[in-house]
Amino acid sequence: MEKHTALLIFESLSSGLRLDVYRLLVRKGMEGMVAGEIATTLDVPPNNLSFHFKALTQAGLLTVEQEGRFQRYRANIPLMLELIAYLTEECCAGQPQLCADLRRASGCSEAVLPPLFSTAGTSET
Repeated sequence: MEKHTALLIFESLSSGLRLDVYRLLVRKGMEGMVAGEIATTLDVPPNNLSFHFKALTQAGLLTVEQEGRFQRYRANIPLMLELIAYLTEECCAGQPQLCADLRRASGCSEAVLPPLFSTAGTSET
């Protein structure tokens, strides 16, 4: 991932509502949701969301598919994973096994963190 792409993604998520939309769609996975369902779930007037959908779609965070008169939005989860990899690829000078203490201090569940490998290539969870 290029720095410019990461910046575009962060900029698009800098709105609280956009972040809520994206996290909701991540939770829904490949099923996604139609715009009206998103508005209802987040208790937001539907016409307030179009601008936010456009920003998230332009950043590549959402895909949209026409279904009759509705539009179904889905989170671009592969892009999210690329962003996470971009942020963490040089963690501990490229030796992620050195980050074990930092991972425990983060408060994140090990289930959501990428596997940690030792220098021998075996998993250290």
